[in-house]
Amino acid sequence: NDRGYNEKFLYADNRIKTSKYNIFTFLPINLFEQFQRVANAYFLFLLILQLIPQISSLSWFTTIVPLVLVLTITAVKDATDDYVSIAEGPVSGHLASPVLSLQNEKWMNVRVGDIIKLENNQFVAADLLLLSSSEPYGLCYIETAELDGETNLKVRQALSVTSELGADISKLADFDGEVVCEPPNNKLDRFVGTLTWKNNKYPLDNEKLLLRGCVMRNTEWCFGLVVFTGPQTKLMQNCGRTAFKRTSIERLMNTLVLWIFGFLLCMGVILAIGNSIWEEKVGGKFRVYLLWDEVLNDAIFSGFLTFWSYIIILNTVVPISLYVSVEVIRLGHSYFINWDRRMYYRRRDMAAEARTTTLNEELGQVEYIFSDKTGTLTQNIMVFNKCSINGRTYGDIYDEFGHKVEITEKSPSVDFSFNPLRDKKFRFHDHSLVEAVKLGDPAVEEFFRVLALCHTVMPEEKNEGELVYQAQSPDEGALVTAARNFGFVFRARTPETITLYEMGKHSTYQLLAILDFNNIRKRMSVIVRNPKGQIKLYSKGADTILFDRLAPSTEDLIYTTSEHLNEFAGEGLRTLALAYKDLEEDVFAEWMVRLHEASIALENREECLALLYEEIEQDMTLLGATAIEDKLQEGVAETIACLTLASIKIWVLTGDKLETAMNIGYSCNMLRDEMSDVFVITGHTALEVQQQLRTAKEKILGPTREIVNGEKDAEKMDLYRNDSVFEETITSEYALIINGHSLAHALEADLERLLLDTACLCKTVVCCRVTPLQKAQVVDLVKRHKRAVTLAIGDGANDVSMIKTAHIGVGISGQEGMQAVLASDYSFAQFRYLQRLLLVHGRWSYLRMCRFLCYFFYKNFAFTLVHFWFGFFCGFSAQTVYDQWFITLFNIVYTSLPVLAMGLFDQDVNEQNSLRHPKLYELGQLNVLFNKRQFFMCTLHGIYTSFVLFFIPYGAFSSNVRDDGSHIADQQSFAVTIATSLVIVVSVQIGLDTNYWTAVNHFYVWGSLTIYFCILFAMHSNGIFTIFPSHFPFLGTARNTLTQTGVWLVILLTTTVCVMPVLVVRFLRTDLYPTMTDKVRHTQQASRRQRPQEQNLKRVRRTSSRRSAYAFSHQEGYGELITSGRNMKVAVPVFSLLRKRGDPATGTTVVAWSSGSGTRESENTQGQ
Repeated sequence: NDRGYNEKFLYADNRIKTSKYNIFTFLPINLFEQFQRVANAYFLFLLILQLIPQISSLSWFTTIVPLVLVLTITAVKDATDDYVSIAEGPVSGHLASPVLSLQNEKWMNVRVGDIIKLENNQFVAADLLLLSSSEPYGLCYIETAELDGETNLKVRQALSVTSELGADISKLADFDGEVVCEPPNNKLDRFVGTLTWKNNKYPLDNEKLLLRGCVMRNTEWCFGLVVFTGPQTKLMQNCGRTAFKRTSIERLMNTLVLWIFGFLLCMGVILAIGNSIWEEKVGGKFRVYLLWDEVLNDAIFSGFLTFWSYIIILNTVVPISLYVSVEVIRLGHSYFINWDRRMYYRRRDMAAEARTTTLNEELGQVEYIFSDKTGTLTQNIMVFNKCSINGRTYGDIYDEFGHKVEITEKSPSVDFSFNPLRDKKFRFHDHSLVEAVKLGDPAVEEFFRVLALCHTVMPEEKNEGELVYQAQSPDEGALVTAARNFGFVFRARTPETITLYEMGKHSTYQLLAILDFNNIRKRMSVIVRNPKGQIKLYSKGADTILFDRLAPSTEDLIYTTSEHLNEFAGEGLRTLALAYKDLEEDVFAEWMVRLHEASIALENREECLALLYEEIEQDMTLLGATAIEDKLQEGVAETIACLTLASIKIWVLTGDKLETAMNIGYSCNMLRDEMSDVFVITGHTALEVQQQLRTAKEKILGPTREIVNGEKDAEKMDLYRNDSVFEETITSEYALIINGHSLAHALEADLERLLLDTACLCKTVVCCRVTPLQKAQVVDLVKRHKRAVTLAIGDGANDVSMIKTAHIGVGISGQEGMQAVLASDYSFAQFRYLQRLLLVHGRWSYLRMCRFLCYFFYKNFAFTLVHFWFGFFCGFSAQTVYDQWFITLFNIVYTSLPVLAMGLFDQDVNEQNSLRHPKLYELGQLNVLFNKRQFFMCTLHGIYTSFVLFFIPYGAFSSNVRDDGSHIADQQSFAVTIATSLVIVVSVQIGLDTNYWTAVNHFYVWGSLTIYFCILFAMHSNGIFTIFPSHFPFLGTARNTLTQTGVWLVILLTTTVCVMPVLVVRFLRTDLYPTMTDKVRHTQQASRRQRPQEQNLKRVRRTSSRRSAYAFSHQEGYGELITSGRNMKVAVPVFSLLRKRGDPATGTTVVAWSSGSGTRESENTQGQ
């Protein structure tokens, strides 16, 4: 707690930078990023050339004005996006917290070594060493949803020597301990350090640390010593750096600009050589007529100057307006996403948001989706859905004819008003179960008694009747809440007793033993003495485990319950079996003696306890089974099915345990019993992991291998090494499931390719128990080795790293904060909106951008290359065909709006067919619509058009005369004819390229033609000549030219010759080789008058003979904490339910403890 001493070590401060720029770095960084675009650097170079009068035949303002405009618009957009990220960024840095010797210091000003006081529900904004707390034994309860996505509470415990400091400010201020620890790293579950204090050393581990990102719960106060701050905290070490993301089309455009520049140089060289030859052979003869200010006799130097002149003239082959238009189109697509009402979530008043404008077309090319599970696929809510008691199922509802009725939100629910302690949020629809409870059915009562007694939940009751359950696993919370609503209310517990209210009657059970859960036992039991003095063992666990320990007399009930369990599992529900056993007094006493001896044994303690547990958990009587729904978000299964049909591979990366992740996989039909095999990789060493992955890969590829004379065909084995070549040929379906510690080995350099090859051969990949960094590493692995666009989607801070790593990051604004949203490129409220984002907005954005680019390059090649052909007829003098105003306005005014309308509004098929035919999405994945080949075709089309535009008018004008017999072949009339032909041809071409006509398209196309003729006649009018005679000297040229019938016939012939080949090719291609898009468009047009029925994907119910993962996901060790009483302040007095007022249960334990890991399926609080 000595700032002066600590500051000499230059620790990082606690400021977190969420912005990319500041006021000093904005201009240089932003310009550096913008000039990474080759085109911007290219136009800057051209601007410099245009400032040289000896070679420039165009004014410098034709380049500098558009360039500055583009740079300014982009800079304003980037600055706005960055300011928004600051405004929406975390506010924790501005919150105040008491710092000893520094009163209420802001978190951003906290330094390493400060001692901080935290209060209940406060966000922890630095990594702290817990010193003391308000709870017994220095315990502190935290929620780590922002770190690992797990919503169940965890416990941290201070060292006993520091917990004695309590809240004594003077002692804490004098604390002079020294912490020596590991350097900052990203391992959330590991910390190694030593505290030296009063000449003693004390070991420190992760259980003593409160990490940035967690929230303190149910602990009145605590004091902590700041260990890591700001970017050195473990959360920020996991976040990764924000990368500058660019789309594959933008990277291709950079390459194409280099190609075009090379083509431009070639044309310049050809024309320069032509100029040198012409000057040498012919040019001197013309100097009599065209006097030079300064005679240049050096033909080679003349060619050199001509080269640069033509570079300037032909630069419009890549106009800067292309990039202005691209930015406008992207901005429009972003607004379409923001305005989409079908992606608006009414319950939270939350619309979809495109947080970037640069990645929209990339949404149409996604091949891999990496999804978090909790809060992304699921709702984080566990619901008691059904149960089987004594051979009868409860939970379904039937109509008057005995037919099962589907349960919806509008279905009438059971009235629990008879129970004043009910959870008002709990819903159940089968009235017969309540009737059975009211009639006192012994099996039903014993069933709910098990749920109310056999658990590790801690209750909190601030006001009478207002119960809050703190459950270590969300499954337990759901089960205890169900028992509470059906009249068996878990009210309080002490280390020795459990208090229930059974149908309004107070009952206290003596807690004799807790037989704790672990991953091997897969069950939990409690032994209690009921108010009648009987000793009972109650047990719950996986049915496959519990059924082996039942009495033989229950075989018929086991068979019936198994059928019910199969039915529950088929619906994707999480199941548990319940059983009980009556214990004799003397048998139990003798067993307790042996249990005590085993619990104090120094050797083989765990094995001895396991044998004793096994001994007493025999010959139990089956009561029934529970079925809990880990509620998926609405439409998840349908969305995954639709995206899979679009050839998108979905990988689930979750911090949850393996059983839970598998269960969700089955619930959303990513895992199915029809799959040929599900490979589970759980090796603890690199060698084991390698062997398991090789075995899986060999099993997948085995049927396709051929053995020739005992040796593998080398040619085929080369194909096998490149698995992507034949992934599509594997007809069987496989799934790969790998846990975190195995993934750590698999991501090593020598195994990562084997992991990737095996995973890509599987239909489904699930990675469980993974850290935030591992999520990012998996995404990066696919990015590096697969030429595919990746998308990561998540809702918590633990997903930020993979969201930043993927090509596209999507944040779901769920129950785990806004960290994922703030780091994302797109955000919305529900996973199901991803289907519309990709298959509609993404596909349309890709289609529109590709069509826009193809047309733009074609248009500008057709426009610019006319100068190239003219060069051979003007002595290579760098004379332009068109006048300067036409060159300036062609891309800005005459042709900009129609192509912009196509880029914003065009559709090949409507949104219904885009969703109904997911296979259409594959065009983007295969990059069919715009690639190097398409660019080459556009170039050829533009060259052909420019050739026709020049030579047909040239040939016609060489022998044509005016209506009065005078010659028509002056240069300006020739220019007007070619310019008019060009504008008409490109307008007709965009009409052919547009699939979806709107009023805007019509207005822009016809309006652009009208504006062209208006400006053309205005520039050659008497009025403008009178005002600016030197700028518009060609009086009446347009009127004289366009009033001639022959000129219009030339324009008609030119347009026809340009357009007819395109019409013929497209007709034959569509008729003889129709694509899927052509077929869908034909169907759409045929059924336009008759509205097609919406074919919604039905949720496929999973039919399974395999058990769903059992709903029991907490960790070993909690039972010992309860029975020791270390987490309890005082014994809990119980007040009568019949009294309206009584002594409140002060001192009731406030929270449930959890070891370092758990599940994260739902809210940890059950019941309010």
